[in-house]
Amino acid sequence: MLIYGSLERNPNTQALLEGLRQAGYVDGQNLTIEYRHAQGRAERLPALAAELVDSKPAVIVALGGDVVPHVTKATQSIPIIYAMSADPVQLGIARSLARPGGNATGVTFLSDHLAAKRLEILKEAAPRIARVALVRDPGHGDNELPVAERAAKSLDLQLMPVDIRDPSELDRTLETARKADIDSLYVVSSRHTDANAPRIVEFANRHHLPMVAGWGAWVQAGGLISYGPNVGEMVRQASRYLEPVLKGANPGELPVQQPTRFELFVNLRTAKALGLNISEAFLLRADKVVE
Repeated sequence: MLIYGSLERNPNTQALLEGLRQAGYVDGQNLTIEYRHAQGRAERLPALAAELVDSKPAVIVALGGDVVPHVTKATQSIPIIYAMSADPVQLGIARSLARPGGNATGVTFLSDHLAAKRLEILKEAAPRIARVALVRDPGHGDNELPVAERAAKSLDLQLMPVDIRDPSELDRTLETARKADIDSLYVVSSRHTDANAPRIVEFANRHHLPMVAGWGAWVQAGGLISYGPNVGEMVRQASRYLEPVLKGANPGELPVQQPTRFELFVNLRTAKALGLNISEAFLLRADKVVE
């Protein structure tokens, strides 16, 4: 298993192990798991992927869109199962979602309508917004910018892409965006943005900027709204591919799965601090309200 961050701080690892247990696989009993984790240092990923390949495992599990390309470059024969928020077709890892080809398959957290829906929800919760900063890692393979740009036009919103290439530039980049008169944030989840979620949320709330992001962890961190899949469930779903692959199934013939159920989280405490009056109807639609 190859992980971008640390084993202890990666909740997806625990979701994966839970999924394996549900399928009857327990590390140390009928399965042996070799872990490699980059401790948040991307430059370590190629060597760690090569280490795993050299150990000749039955299958490699890769967690995260920044991790998967290194594994697929390291081997074209060992089966790979992945879970990520990136688009495997855009990354060149899959020929299509229905028939990925090659030696890899898994789950992507992306769905084509999500970016539009997130902007709609943000506008509903904060009707006065007009200039939205879309905070993203331009190296992350996703479809959110073009989908959000089309949605912004229909919602009469101006969308300002804000690229975070290096976390060390985060504060300066966000401050530059703020001086351009943004009044809200849309955060595209990626390794860079997720790892810096507390800093982004603190910035948004300090400057009274309503924020929407990809899934519940952002709202738990103090962000206003999240809309997206249950990431833990998606990772458990990826783990269900392990059994057929171990029994000889070709990963390239197993479709890449996408989420079909989405959760709306709202932080009511943050809404009150921002001076937003969230309607009762909106709150009733929410899967979780943080008070």
